[in-house]
Amino acid sequence: MDAATPTLTGILATGPVVGLLTHLFTTAHWLGAHLFFLAAAVAVAAVAGEVVVRRLAARASSQRMALELVAARHFEPSMEEIFRHGLQLARASAAVPWWAPRRARTVQVRLRADGTAPLRYRIEGPAGSERLLSINPFGPDVTATKAQPITDKPRKHTVRAEFVLRGRPAAPLREVPLEPDPLQPLVDAVSDLNAELGDLAEIHVDIQQAPRWALRLRRRQLLAAAHQAARVDAHRSSRWLRQGTDRRDSVLAHLQDQLGGTPGAGSSRRLLVPPAPRRVDETEALGKLTDDADDQLVRVQLLVVCRADKDVRATARLAQVQAALDVFGGRSRWALRGWRLGPWRVGADHWLHRSSFERRWDLGHCRPPRPNWVRMGELTGLLKPPTMHCRLPLLAADLPTFVLGDPQLLLQGSYRHPEGHQRLVATHADETFFEVSVGKAGGGKTERALAQAIGWAHAGGGLMFVDPHRDSWPRAMPFLAHDDLMDRIMLVDLNGLGPSPRVSSWNPIGMQHGQAPHEVVEAVTDAYASALGWDDATAPRAITIVTAALAVLVAVNAAACRAGRPEHQATLFHMRALATDPGFRAAALAVAEDGIDEETRSWWRAVFPTLSPDACAVVLNPMARLAANPVTRAFLGQPVGVYDIRTAMDSRRIVWVCPGGGGPTDRLLTALLARDLLRAVRSRRDLPEDQRLPFRTYFDELITLTGTAPQTIAAMLEDFRKYRVHVHGMTQLLARLPAPVRLSLMQNASTLATTAGSTSAIEPVTAEWGGNPSPERVATMERFSHYMSMTVRGQRIGPVKIRGPHLDTLFDAQARPTKVPDLQRAALTNANALPLTDLTEHATSQLERVTAFLTEHAPAASRVRLTKGYE
Repeated sequence: MDAATPTLTGILATGPVVGLLTHLFTTAHWLGAHLFFLAAAVAVAAVAGEVVVRRLAARASSQRMALELVAARHFEPSMEEIFRHGLQLARASAAVPWWAPRRARTVQVRLRADGTAPLRYRIEGPAGSERLLSINPFGPDVTATKAQPITDKPRKHTVRAEFVLRGRPAAPLREVPLEPDPLQPLVDAVSDLNAELGDLAEIHVDIQQAPRWALRLRRRQLLAAAHQAARVDAHRSSRWLRQGTDRRDSVLAHLQDQLGGTPGAGSSRRLLVPPAPRRVDETEALGKLTDDADDQLVRVQLLVVCRADKDVRATARLAQVQAALDVFGGRSRWALRGWRLGPWRVGADHWLHRSSFERRWDLGHCRPPRPNWVRMGELTGLLKPPTMHCRLPLLAADLPTFVLGDPQLLLQGSYRHPEGHQRLVATHADETFFEVSVGKAGGGKTERALAQAIGWAHAGGGLMFVDPHRDSWPRAMPFLAHDDLMDRIMLVDLNGLGPSPRVSSWNPIGMQHGQAPHEVVEAVTDAYASALGWDDATAPRAITIVTAALAVLVAVNAAACRAGRPEHQATLFHMRALATDPGFRAAALAVAEDGIDEETRSWWRAVFPTLSPDACAVVLNPMARLAANPVTRAFLGQPVGVYDIRTAMDSRRIVWVCPGGGGPTDRLLTALLARDLLRAVRSRRDLPEDQRLPFRTYFDELITLTGTAPQTIAAMLEDFRKYRVHVHGMTQLLARLPAPVRLSLMQNASTLATTAGSTSAIEPVTAEWGGNPSPERVATMERFSHYMSMTVRGQRIGPVKIRGPHLDTLFDAQARPTKVPDLQRAALTNANALPLTDLTEHATSQLERVTAFLTEHAPAASRVRLTKGYE
């Protein structure tokens, strides 16, 4: 036994164990001596690896695709649709080549506001994900189009920020409802963005599928942290318990025992059992990272860049965006990544991190902070475009800003932005075809129309303002009393106000302007039938008589103009002489022989003599009422009228027409004016389209105007766009308009507006907007406020709340009250308005002049008396 002991000791001393220990010691000594070289080698390897990874990632990111999602106005997705879209994005992030590094395996959601739209929603991902991302889970309410790369002009100042999740590591973000839209705070944050100052705000949300091993590692870290926290709590409880029991061994405790007279009482040590660490609940510790949520968990990188030409604007914009992200905050929240030391902050804008931020921003690489694990449900607000529950602001790119004197713009009103400032907004004149304004009396309809008309006049445009009550003319005069406008303004006032009224003149069947005879006959006949309620079923004979009489009178007038004597033309009042005076009729038929067709001549020879004595009464009675009114007799009784709406259109005239009240006589006159307007507009077909000057017609009190000519007004709303004539109508009640007019208005309205009123009156308008806003909300608006929808670049904008313009405020600089008398005189002079007494006398003697012309020009052999039984 003793002999074997040295042998074993020698083996241990010279065997492989000692050799191994010696080799390890030698290696450790060498490493210690050459630690610098080892660290340098490791650093070189790390740098080389990083360079290779960056190049591979840049190569993978060079082949990317982009889609821009544009939501319709009524876009309202469900939670399931949004969730499916999120899963689709996460799946698309992996559609990269096998060699692509992890940082290039990402899909990016870009929310961008640059002044062209309130908030553009764009998705970028690997080129291999194009087919997957092109599948639109939102249906037809969202249009996905292939987007081009974005190129930004340089701005002077840029502010960068990266966000990281703060709070409990596994706590979820707040569950944000879809109504109101979770994007509303972000939209409000960029609502005052000014593109002219270079303002730009953009958010990148990079979504990346995490590998299983990373998820498992994160779960182990959370569990380890939970167990450590439990041990710390147990140790703290044990320490406080021990402090309570060790109190008996203190000097104070012994002194209390001596003074109490019971020495040794309580001096025995109690057995201390330390508390065990509390049991860790894995579900609570893992939170949103539990095993049942593997497919819904993604890693998120949230980057924000704000740019502007002024540093203070970029910084303030970032603060607004940061505040908007607080809506997602709960037990976990988005916070700026970095740390602050006094006035200095080391974050994404610091030179230490700026290059990394720019590389990730430009290439779309995703290297999120370790805490940025989220479920799809937490990203609900960022996985979709703005919905119908989002109040989108009106930017200058959406709705132009009104500039007085710009012929391309049409004033609409004043829009108040969410941050408080107001601006005058307008629509493009060439696409504002028809406007409808509804609301109670005094709500601001006429005031807004006047402001629009005055702005259009100062921009050099032509217009016609028809106001049966004449209130608009005195209101508009101070703002139209400019020297450059006075030569273009005409006033046709048929109210006969004042002791010596002046009246213009118009011959509806005058031919001095070269009108087509059949168009004139058709226009006057249709006006007659419309005002009197005739049609081919109820009054065929009356329509025939009017048509035949007008054909003869128009032919006579054409002959007078060819003879160079337009002052001898007949008027509407000569229909009575044509029907009741055989000599006048014979001469008229003789002069008109070549101007009427054989059928008309045959009717006068064969049919007219057989009519009963009272057959013409239905035609002549309305003429008698017109003749009994001195104003209408003077206006319609002149052979050569000055009023010519076709000439006014082609020369950019400003025509104010005040036809009077709403009695039977006024209704017939209004019908004649409306039908003549329709004829004049349709006659513009003889002009090439590019030579048709735009002309606007404003109809105040549509109820009064359409009561006489519903079919005519409806035809205007359907045809005028082709001839660059646009209609603006105002009414208190849509329900009181004739059905053809109401249907044409609502169908073709480029701008639809309403002021406050009763809910029953407003409901037809809000129904066109899908009930948003509700009739109850519109009914409680303050005076001069309007809800309106407008057409801009072919798309409907609104409905939005617009403050109606007030002339005294808006056009204060254009007011010329001292020149109002000059404007009144110029407007009447341009309309060749003469004293009523002179015109009445001239109209009375016109029959003699017409008869003299007929006697002089009728062939003697053709003067045949066509008599009737009662003559």
